Amino acid sequence: MQLIDCPWCGEREEAEFHYGGQAHVAHPEDPHALDDEQWAQYVFFRDNPKGPFAERWTHSAGCRRWFNALRDTVTHEFLAVYRVGDPPPPLIRTAPGAQPRQDPEATS
Repeated sequence: MQLIDCPWCGEREEAEFHYGGQAHVAHPEDPHALDDEQWAQYVFFRDNPKGPFAERWTHSAGCRRWFNALRDTVTHEFLAVYRVGDPPPPLIRTAPGAQPRQDPEATS
């Protein structure tokens, strides 16, 4: 079982969490001004990268709080977690082709 590091509770089993979609998607300032195509674009179309991706998660069987995570969509590895409202932490690559990881200098 994969462990996910909740920013408030620490590491917990994956079954305690639920995925909430792409992180950092801004809500339209005036949704009533959008036509159907623009609204559909906002509601349904999201990035689908291969590699690091910022996502929203909730610790639904624990503290029930929402947080953001940088997760590699190829390996499913959680690279970093951070609270909603905080910017994503910088990532570095250790060698050509290596998986990115959180920059330890950026967290101190």
